[in-house]
Amino acid sequence: MAGPPHLLTLADLTVPQIKRLLNHSALLKHSATPWLAPHGSLSYKRASTLRLPSQSLFNKTIAMLFSKRSTRTRLAAETSATLLGGRALFLGKEDIQLGVNESPRDSARVIGGMCQGIFARVGEHSEIEELAKYSPVPVINALSSLWHPTQILADLMTLHEHAALFATPESEADAEKQENEKPKERKPDPRHTTPTLPALRPLTIAYVGDSANVLHDMLVTFPRLGHKMRVATPADPQYRAPAPVWDRVVELGCDKDIWWGEDPKEAVRGADVVITDTWISMGQEAEAEQRLKDFQGYQVTEELCREGGANPDWKFMHCLPRKKNEVDDEVFYGPRSLVFPEADNRKWTIMALFDIIIGKWDLDGDGSSTWFKRKEKKEKVAKEAEEEPQDSQ
Repeated sequence: MAGPPHLLTLADLTVPQIKRLLNHSALLKHSATPWLAPHGSLSYKRASTLRLPSQSLFNKTIAMLFSKRSTRTRLAAETSATLLGGRALFLGKEDIQLGVNESPRDSARVIGGMCQGIFARVGEHSEIEELAKYSPVPVINALSSLWHPTQILADLMTLHEHAALFATPESEADAEKQENEKPKERKPDPRHTTPTLPALRPLTIAYVGDSANVLHDMLVTFPRLGHKMRVATPADPQYRAPAPVWDRVVELGCDKDIWWGEDPKEAVRGADVVITDTWISMGQEAEAEQRLKDFQGYQVTEELCREGGANPDWKFMHCLPRKKNEVDDEVFYGPRSLVFPEADNRKWTIMALFDIIIGKWDLDGDGSSTWFKRKEKKEKVAKEAEEEPQDSQ
């Protein structure tokens, strides 16, 4: 049997795998949301079409190894595991021996012997690499020093859901023309439809701030999906992507669609989306004074984006938690902000990861990891071998 699937960064996934995860997130959101509505608030017609979401985690447990605190990631993991019929077991740094009296290798084997998946929020990326190397069950990176794949899936889902906000007059007209030219079809039965995310035109995405784990997974993902990135960070090398990250960017051919400079106004030129993140990550508190000085002029404001020449209808995103020096209230709480839909979608994208990677071990969607598919394939191969003509003696 093949080893378990892991997710340490979106750089490890193919474009079809990323798209499958996004569409599966939409499906789970569609099927699970009505179950969370107040009892009796649904019409009889709607209630009669309800179907439980996948129950691939039934009687399964996901170990949540969190050496760093969290709000969205923890809430998303615990609530989505429940919807999939399983349980997420929170294990903080004070709860287990990992990193104290036990190596990641030993911890991975012990935890993997009792739980069916590991969702780890760690410090150094090497920690999660070691967990994945020795774990007998799937490991998903909930955040490390280098990568944050679950956040970028939520960002992408949010952009697709709001694709209409980015439609140009030409694309709207083309879509309307195509719709009018379609032959009329009978309205599909909602019980048998599979929702997919709206198509998203190629965007120019500006990132203004520190080169941290959130940006790193953007760099290896957005260009592969047809988007261009414009990044502004201070000149100091510590604010640039580290070599292991940039090597993956180049390896995947993403670098040709990335502009990188020091001027935030230049970065937002032509931007459809402007993104920032914390300038002071957990563990960098001692550097706060210097960092605040280095990031002077990087606060996302209406003025910055107007002077820089962003698209007039630009939208704003932030992974949270947010500080006012990163973005002002006018942008953060204003009509441009997609921050809270972005936060909500952490639940559905993590739910998709749990279902596909931990519940089913099936990233490609071909069912090859399930025992009955493997049995069918084995029987087919055996039958074909029997039917092959034998060579003449």
